Amino acid sequence: ATDALLFKEVTGNIIVLEKKPSNQRLKGLNLRPDGEKAWPKKYPFCGGVFQSPIDFRKDILQYDSNLLPLEFIGYNVPSTDQFTLINNGHSVKMYLSPTMSVRNLPFEYTASQLHLHWGNRNKSEGSEHTVSGKHFAAELHIVHYNSEKYPDIAAAMDKADGLAVLAVLLEIGPFNPSYEKIFRHFWNVKYKDQKVLVPGFNIHELLPDRLHEYYRYEGSLTTPPCYPSVLWTVFRHPVKISQEQLLALETAMYCTESDDPEPLEMVDNFRNVQEFHERLVFVSFHEGELYECSCAKKQCTVICVNVKNWNSSPAALCHYKTIKEKKENYRSAKTNPGQNISEIKDDLDLSSKVG
Repeated sequence: ATDALLFKEVTGNIIVLEKKPSNQRLKGLNLRPDGEKAWPKKYPFCGGVFQSPIDFRKDILQYDSNLLPLEFIGYNVPSTDQFTLINNGHSVKMYLSPTMSVRNLPFEYTASQLHLHWGNRNKSEGSEHTVSGKHFAAELHIVHYNSEKYPDIAAAMDKADGLAVLAVLLEIGPFNPSYEKIFRHFWNVKYKDQKVLVPGFNIHELLPDRLHEYYRYEGSLTTPPCYPSVLWTVFRHPVKISQEQLLALETAMYCTESDDPEPLEMVDNFRNVQEFHERLVFVSFHEGELYECSCAKKQCTVICVNVKNWNSSPAALCHYKTIKEKKENYRSAKTNPGQNISEIKDDLDLSSKVG
């Protein structure tokens, strides 16, 4: 009953905001005086393990040759169709066509919505995920649900295999006409609960080049109730938008309704990076030269990479366990809290790490 109530609050966009002066910034979705640290009091999952976002440090990355390029179905939406863009009080969200889906994941996932996270005009470091501690200017999330097992996103949201989110890191560069197809409508959703119709376009245009290179890990929603139900795909290469486009994102919208006497700017709506808790992050790319490694205990298929700045020899020790077996151990630990995840980390094949 508690989870159902929490879910209703999120899907119904019921967010309690304390009225503050317009110069009071929101830090990391700091919608309450004590900020995101208070989330676990009302939303227990927010204080659990397997939370998102995370920092992609070099020492936690493991190359997986089984990760395939994603296949995008129905992403080219004709202009005769329309998306609904809404200010939901903590982000700007665009509902997507149910004919859109993505494959080459454990299941087929149907698109539900996309939204953005950003910083503020004084410090444009609004991405949720970071790479070696580096923030990007903003971050786009395209949210999908497991349509092979669940009838809709409401049924999938709190399931361990329920959601798949594609994340695109944004940085400053030249003007981006594809993103402008969304950004030009921000002034029509200036205040909470305002909506506008956006002509259909090819959502694939919002994605970066070299889509076959990405980070993959199991994590959570980055806003309450923080269900650990997300299979994350964070693309390695960022997309560029102009400084003017970023400024529009950072300044156009408010968390409050149009008749609020003390409007609250919608800024810094990103969650801070979370504890890693010795999870596995798999990557579809590698750097350095490939070496064939023999396994001491039994035959196995492992790719060893000579990583720059490593002190170890190219013929680094290959553990006998395959990547597939490690994934199975990890998922078992995720669903069985009594299993020691640190033991799984000790079992990792260090020769598969990526620099």
